[in-house]
Amino acid sequence: MSELPTSKCLETDWERVDALKDDQIDTSDIPPLTEDFFRRAKVRMPNQIVTMTMRVDSDVLSWFKAQGDDYEQRMNAALRIYAEAHKAAKF
Repeated sequence: MSELPTSKCLETDWERVDALKDDQIDTSDIPPLTEDFFRRAKVRMPNQIVTMTMRVDSDVLSWFKAQGDDYEQRMNAALRIYAEAHKAAKF
């Protein structure tokens, strides 16, 4: 994740958003949360993030970077998918 400050101007008027009262917020597109939803829900705690150094081919890194600023999260997601798919396998 970049430590550089963003130079893009955000277009959201956060003062207006913060001033909204609950009854002024349109929630019509949010489905109701039913008892069944909560019965089937599972609590998932985030995994601990560790910093590491890894060697990857330059073209692989370039491809991930071309996908967007969150390329490190995308690389982690790809590794997670691979790990989940191969959990039963012993290397």
